[in-house]
Amino acid sequence: MKKIAPSILSADFSKLGKEILAVEEAGADLIHIDVMDGHFVPNITIGPVVVASLRKVTNLPFDVHLMIENPERFIEAFAAAGSDMITVHVEATDHLHRTITLIKEQGIKAGVSLNPATPLTQIEQIIEDVDLLLVMTVNPGFGGQNFIETMLPKIQKAREMINAVSSDVLLEVDGGTTLNNIKSIADAGADIIVAGASVFKSEDYHQTIRKMKEFLSS
Repeated sequence: MKKIAPSILSADFSKLGKEILAVEEAGADLIHIDVMDGHFVPNITIGPVVVASLRKVTNLPFDVHLMIENPERFIEAFAAAGSDMITVHVEATDHLHRTITLIKEQGIKAGVSLNPATPLTQIEQIIEDVDLLLVMTVNPGFGGQNFIETMLPKIQKAREMINAVSSDVLLEVDGGTTLNNIKSIADAGADIIVAGASVFKSEDYHQTIRKMKEFLSS
């Protein structure tokens, strides 16, 4: 069953707890939390303390996406804060296998992410060791960007790569999801679709998520 993960990057940060409760009530399957350090990407967001505070608000799984350099330094802190899954970028660490192992040692799921320009060949040696592969369909750093259409074939190839090694690895897609393209993304093979601005900037979270799930099931 395909899932919707609203990204709080596009939420109202003055009332994050209420925003999370609102999308939970509207039918979100998990919460996508983008962590940025101002180095790996040109933006700064939140740290483990905020994640720990948000953990008190909901029981929905926290899908924590670390867009930071040397993510291995913060794995234990984000795991202790209540993350259910931590995803790191292949471009951000020199020791990807060690970092994935460290995440799993915390008793949570481990994911690896690729920027749009990074080829899938970069994760061929690690794909069997992860629980999730995240394909970025915008250049990471800011919400509300347009989906890069040339990423659809990459999503399809990622699906084929996963199917060839393990049906247990989830394929997640993040960036520029709208009601107009979500079916194409799902049809390309995505299991989890991250939706930021298309949910949090809509007038009715319930209606938006309902429509997204209708497209996913059609």
